[in-house]
Amino acid sequence: MRALTLVADRKVELADVTAPAAPSAGEVQIRIRAVALNHLDLWSYRGMAFAKRKMPIVVGVEAAGEIAAVGPDAPDLHPGDGVVMYGALTCGACKACREGRDNLCENVGGIMGFHVDGFARDLVNMPARLVIPVPKGVALRDAACAPIAFATVQHMLFDNARLEPGESVLVHAGGSGIGSVAIKMAKAIGCTVITTVGDDAKTEKAQALGADHVINYRKDRFEGVVRKITAKRGVDVVFEHVGADTFNGSLLCLKRGGRLVTCGSTSGPSTTLNLMQLFQQQYRIIGSFGASMRNIRESLAKMAKGLLPVIDMEVALADFERALARMESRQVFGKILVAF
Repeated sequence: MRALTLVADRKVELADVTAPAAPSAGEVQIRIRAVALNHLDLWSYRGMAFAKRKMPIVVGVEAAGEIAAVGPDAPDLHPGDGVVMYGALTCGACKACREGRDNLCENVGGIMGFHVDGFARDLVNMPARLVIPVPKGVALRDAACAPIAFATVQHMLFDNARLEPGESVLVHAGGSGIGSVAIKMAKAIGCTVITTVGDDAKTEKAQALGADHVINYRKDRFEGVVRKITAKRGVDVVFEHVGADTFNGSLLCLKRGGRLVTCGSTSGPSTTLNLMQLFQQQYRIIGSFGASMRNIRESLAKMAKGLLPVIDMEVALADFERALARMESRQVFGKILVAF
């Protein structure tokens, strides 16, 4: 079968590899149909895996497929079923796993496509407990965006920031995969959405998603514009995933008692913080990492009701590096899919 493998930093090869054996007890075999790209793929490609790993390693951290075979003791899953997979190899036994807080697993074995072999291959065997059925009517190309992009936003906005209908939210990088999802999820519950983009070409696209105000951060200081839009009151929630370049400006955009939720640091992991500002304004800063399997189910349910991802482009498996280059250039608007 085919597998797309990272053989060195910034070098991938499409190779013929041995297909997996029949699934064992508690496992299913999945035929991959679509892989969705994320910054995790880009970081891995650059050699930023933050952990020891061996190459070659199969890439691809987020995907959807169809059940090809079912092993013993894998109930409720049948050949032909559309599924998505939880890409963190959780233990399923620790307190966090038992409580459904999968992204806080105490014994996680790594993230697929980042630390261990990922999904960019024709067939993969997975523990059935990490496989989630796709609702009828949801295309696999859309479902491929559920395990990370949709679920990350679901966890950030609703588990952590506790976003409520009618509130105001600043979404950074509205053209990114998770930024575009955040705009749609927030508008779906009647929020006022302000978003930032890096060029004028993305402004109309962000408005088409429902953003009420769009700021080109290369032309204007976003914090000043947000204060003007909100009559100096500030927003209820900031959806932060850019990092050092925007973090302190994001705090200035918050109203007193506002919440900043962050899941990323693509512009750098370190910043300084004005502690007097923090406690005087009673800000709440919330870290958010990944998502739970419940969040993936919630995301798929939203897709079934018509809230779908924005697809920037779809490429063949052999064009994986070209797709990463587009993501790295920041020209992307929405998600990039790799079709099988």
